[in-house]
Amino acid sequence: MSKPKIALYWCSSCGGCEEVVVDLAENILKLAETFDIVFWPAVLDFKRADVEALGDGELAFALINGAVRMSEQEYMVKLLRRKSKLVISHGSCACFGGIVGLANFSSKQEVLNTVYKDLPTVNNPCGIIPQEKTEEFGRTIELPAFYNTVKSVNQVVEVDYYLPGCPTTPELITDAIAAIVEGKLSGKGAVLADSRVLCDTCSRRDSKPERLTIAEFKRVYETELDPERCFLEQGVICLGPATRGGCKERCLKGNMPCRGCFGPLDNVSDFGAKCVSMLASLLGAKDPQDIKKIMDSIPDKAGLFYKYSLAVSLLRGKVNE
Repeated sequence: MSKPKIALYWCSSCGGCEEVVVDLAENILKLAETFDIVFWPAVLDFKRADVEALGDGELAFALINGAVRMSEQEYMVKLLRRKSKLVISHGSCACFGGIVGLANFSSKQEVLNTVYKDLPTVNNPCGIIPQEKTEEFGRTIELPAFYNTVKSVNQVVEVDYYLPGCPTTPELITDAIAAIVEGKLSGKGAVLADSRVLCDTCSRRDSKPERLTIAEFKRVYETELDPERCFLEQGVICLGPATRGGCKERCLKGNMPCRGCFGPLDNVSDFGAKCVSMLASLLGAKDPQDIKKIMDSIPDKAGLFYKYSLAVSLLRGKVNE
């Protein structure tokens, strides 16, 4: 009997989500025993035509990581949606736009100018920027269109399930695949991770005082971090009280605070606003000038609070004329 077919695809991201699939280690053999991997261009030599030749709904599921920035990515996401019974957004970039979504604070032209003209390491005296179509030596060279904004996968197609994280964990992938095989998936649209905030399960939570007030925020290089104490109690910003758990505390175990890559709980419409609200409740000041002084100790508020979620936030990004 033929095995169910699956596909894995990589849009705009760093590639860490591809690495975490490889980190399944020996479990990747079980994946191959259970499913027929018919498309995984980051690892095996598959072509777009292989997917186009499949019947609609022929794939059991597609695991898509990365945000959508290019026309080629939009085409592939829509194609995989049509060919798949289930689409799973895999990683923060696919779920929320991710770090690449911070580009939405800049216009398309500003991004291109920075990459191809303005960086000190760039040697481009003619100021050439890649074009969608270029005529050269009697040939037409075509590149995918570079869109004005970064989008999460669910802003392009309907998504059935979400595996958040930058990257997510091998355990969550294994659990998700097992739930698919056993028919035990949660309701459509569910986030396949913990339903509690990270703070609820944090190994440092007992060191957090009942009433915590902060008079100044310190950056991690400005203090010697105690590996046992709550980061917030040490005056270092940690987004654990607002962030979904399930990450295995990888950053915390490396003595680094949470930066929110697992995103919000289900009832939160804007993760950045939730983080601001959480920190505001901890400020040990009432005078407006004192509050401003404390907040001024955060150098990049937008980059911190919307590091992974700008594309799906109420802000969405910079308003470009």
